[in-house]
Amino acid sequence: MAANGGTKAILAALVANAGIAVAKFVGFLITGSSSMLAESVHSVADTSNQGLLLLGQKTSRRKATREHPFGYGRDRYFYSFIVALMLFTLGSAFALYEGIHKVQHPEELTSPVVAVVILVVAIGLEIYSFRTAIVESRKVKGDATWWGFIRKSKTPELPVVLLEDAGALFGLVFALMGVGLSVVTGEPVWDGIGTVMIGVLLGIIAIILIIEMKSLLIGEGSGEGELSAITAELTAGDDVDRVIHIRTQYIGPDELLVAAKLAMRPGLEMSEVSRAINDAESRVRSTVPVARLIYLEPDLDRGGS
Repeated sequence: MAANGGTKAILAALVANAGIAVAKFVGFLITGSSSMLAESVHSVADTSNQGLLLLGQKTSRRKATREHPFGYGRDRYFYSFIVALMLFTLGSAFALYEGIHKVQHPEELTSPVVAVVILVVAIGLEIYSFRTAIVESRKVKGDATWWGFIRKSKTPELPVVLLEDAGALFGLVFALMGVGLSVVTGEPVWDGIGTVMIGVLLGIIAIILIIEMKSLLIGEGSGEGELSAITAELTAGDDVDRVIHIRTQYIGPDELLVAAKLAMRPGLEMSEVSRAINDAESRVRSTVPVARLIYLEPDLDRGGS
């Protein structure tokens, strides 16, 4: 469900951003607004980002090889990390450069009404994209807050699209404010100020995404609830006394690696140990379906860990 929802949200954002990018570039060429130019580059970057997210989903489905025995699930994390970097460089850095330049050297806008119309239409399209991302995210976020979902989600595409769409929507509002204030006050410097605000906003979003995607790329383990459920299932059998130690790591959004050392009941025969290990694996997979790779080591309880 997470993968399907992520793909739907990505496609909605791709279509919206491609159309918005064309409209904004036309608006910039007519008006000369730096806010419009910054938003144009932002939309081009977002459109490219959606393509990268789709590419990551495709390449992550490759079969495991001798060189990559655990598969390519982390491709989705890698391309999401690249998206965050592009949002920072093509989005934030360019907007800040252009905005500061226009604040220092303000230029009169031509046909500002065209910019306003384009921005209003773009806001409508972006609301559609943002709404799609929210609807698809609600299906998988459970009881978590939106901030908690962004911080804890192991599926990178939905948090990326959510933050991108939120940034695009607020960026459009800032651009509209910049153009509007320039027209009302007769001071074109407001256009530059609006562009700087867009750059700051995109920079904050990009840094959040860089931090979260880096954490996923390095490797995150199960959350407390999921880890407790796994531990409980491992010890549910009569032949397992306790979990001596356990390590988990997501090697892809839909694939969890579980490695644990189990203290077995003394006096078990080899066949009984084997059966107990197999039963423990079955219970864990039944409760936590993403736990596809499970390695369990039986041991005697020596009172330590």
